[in-house]
Amino acid sequence: MPALPAPPPREIPTVTAPTSAQAPASFATTPCPFCGQLNRTDLARLADGPRCGSCHRPLHFDRPVPVSDGEFDAVTGGTAVPILVDFYADWCGPCRILAPVVDELARARTGSLLVLKVDTDRSPAVAERFGIRGIPTLVVIRDGREVGRHVGLARRAELEAVVDAAGSPA
Repeated sequence: MPALPAPPPREIPTVTAPTSAQAPASFATTPCPFCGQLNRTDLARLADGPRCGSCHRPLHFDRPVPVSDGEFDAVTGGTAVPILVDFYADWCGPCRILAPVVDELARARTGSLLVLKVDTDRSPAVAERFGIRGIPTLVVIRDGREVGRHVGLARRAELEAVVDAAGSPA
């Protein structure tokens, strides 16, 4: 039996490091709102409709992502974009008034800012670690450390100023 010809060599795609013309990769680690599985998502590919790797349901970054004590460090440590953390409680009137403003900011900055919500009653360890004395308190985290803070009610422009002062891209 004659020998079969060798298959043509396969082309391997070349992956290059980002240059000044390309945006650097911006990843975020967030829990799935349905099953709780942590997922690492490339925020530059949000238009592709990211889904949970476990339950395959959609992950949304255009709204605040609730996190608990157990997830907080994994989420903040695994995220390359600035993070705005809303420390709140369900019973807090000013927190409920501020919630739509935080939602608007999350929608407006989708892909360049990750917005988290931490319920201070359900996650007291994180609230204590950040020295939360009053709610609502919003903390900006960049590269794993606090770089901005606002306590009390605020308009969207005020929150954007806190985020921008912390070095966030617009």
